[in-house]
Amino acid sequence: MRAGSSDSLQSIGSQSRIFCFHNVSTGALVVTEPLNFWGGARVKPKDTKNSEPVYEPATGRVLCDMIPCGEEEVDEAIKSAHSAYLKWSKLSGMERARIMLEAARIIRERRDEIARAEVANNGKSITEAQVDIDVAWQCIEYYAGIAPTLSGQHIQLPGGSFAYTRREPLGVCVGIGAWNYPFQIAAWKSAPALACGNAMVFKPSPMTPVTAVMLAEIYKEAGVPDGLFNVVQGGAETGGLLCHHPMVAKVSFTGSVPTGKKVMEMAAKGVKQVTLELGGKSPLIIFKDCELENAIKGALMANFLTQGEVCCNGTRVFVQREIMPQFLEEVVKRTKVISVGDPMCEETRMGALISKPHMEKVLGFIKQAKEQGAKVLCGGERFVPSDPKLKDGYFVSPCVLDNCRDDMTCVKEEIFGPVMSVLPFDTEDEVLQRANNTTFGLASGVFTRDIARAHRVAENLQAGTCYINNYNVGPVEVPFGGYKMSGFGRENGQVTIEYYSQLKTVVVEMGDVESFF
Repeated sequence: MRAGSSDSLQSIGSQSRIFCFHNVSTGALVVTEPLNFWGGARVKPKDTKNSEPVYEPATGRVLCDMIPCGEEEVDEAIKSAHSAYLKWSKLSGMERARIMLEAARIIRERRDEIARAEVANNGKSITEAQVDIDVAWQCIEYYAGIAPTLSGQHIQLPGGSFAYTRREPLGVCVGIGAWNYPFQIAAWKSAPALACGNAMVFKPSPMTPVTAVMLAEIYKEAGVPDGLFNVVQGGAETGGLLCHHPMVAKVSFTGSVPTGKKVMEMAAKGVKQVTLELGGKSPLIIFKDCELENAIKGALMANFLTQGEVCCNGTRVFVQREIMPQFLEEVVKRTKVISVGDPMCEETRMGALISKPHMEKVLGFIKQAKEQGAKVLCGGERFVPSDPKLKDGYFVSPCVLDNCRDDMTCVKEEIFGPVMSVLPFDTEDEVLQRANNTTFGLASGVFTRDIARAHRVAENLQAGTCYINNYNVGPVEVPFGGYKMSGFGRENGQVTIEYYSQLKTVVVEMGDVESFF
């Protein structure tokens, strides 16, 4: 991999390599190194015939080719991970923690170059990407702190006998990532897995294959055993090989509901544990007694981060009728001035959507919304920045839809783009019924000054997360996951340890055996 024609490989450490992206500009990144990683090194693909182009969203140019791993390569990666697991699982929590803290330190040190690679591959603004990389190292640091605390329980039994429990790792875990947060999701899945003593084989989205291998190199440089965190590239077929492999103990998947169902079905054949973080169509409820300025900021954060390509976005914005005019006026005014353009520029607040087909899908949703009676108050069109190198990028102007009804497609289905649907409501009971009338249940939010109402609404919303007087804040200390068809299992927080470990009970008899025979 090289950054433009003037940047060269930067050698760090005796074997590990990381790449210098400090000065990468949009349209300059060229990826030439292999993107697979196992056994402590990048691995060249065995067969290039099924390669797929990977595009830079901001320019529409080809960034690299994604070459999927076949059965033999997946087997190699998993066996490499299993060998590393046998070593890693024997270390104490403190020993694992030291290595993980070193990985977090390296990420912190290289934050900007990783963020630039992420922007080139994903299209989001550099400002957001830097935050994503910060969240990644914070997650690894957090679970490094938890690793030495993992312990069991002692239970006293009659006659001096006793039992105890041991929290043990699962073995080789598979992580399957999404394209909206490529590096961050790789950290979210690997950090708790490694803290518990597992190894991981990670498959990024075929649309964003570039940065997961950078995390693999960082773990290697930090001192994990070769093979502990491996990266295999590929799409559905490669994912199936991972889910079916007999040496895999668990699969953690982030993505769409239909694919999540397939992952669950495949994992069930081997009775493997599964964590699913799937889609959402989350409600954001704004009561008339809210602090309106904060509610407006919250609605913008709930809809336009990462070009609206966020699973927990609050895309159904329910506004109490009395304040609807003021809310719409201010939201539209602020949406119109969101800076859309070159994602590498610090001033940019919204970059490009992930792909041309996805952009066309989002525009199709907006067209359908208009046909069904919604009113576009601003945006909702393909945006062409003034910079000629961005003319083929996948930009869409952020959109606010008024005159929406609960039965409209734009209100029922996940658009995954910069589209805010605003709906009026009158009473608390009414809005709760409407907010919960969905098959999804990932997130929700409420803005109100009434503390009793805030907690009452939070209790009654059917979602894995409820934000009160804020939206889309995600500290790594806090569990994240869904209700209903938004999935199950959790990422982040202490509880995630339970999803990457298993409990063994040991019973110790101190006297003679009492037998019926």
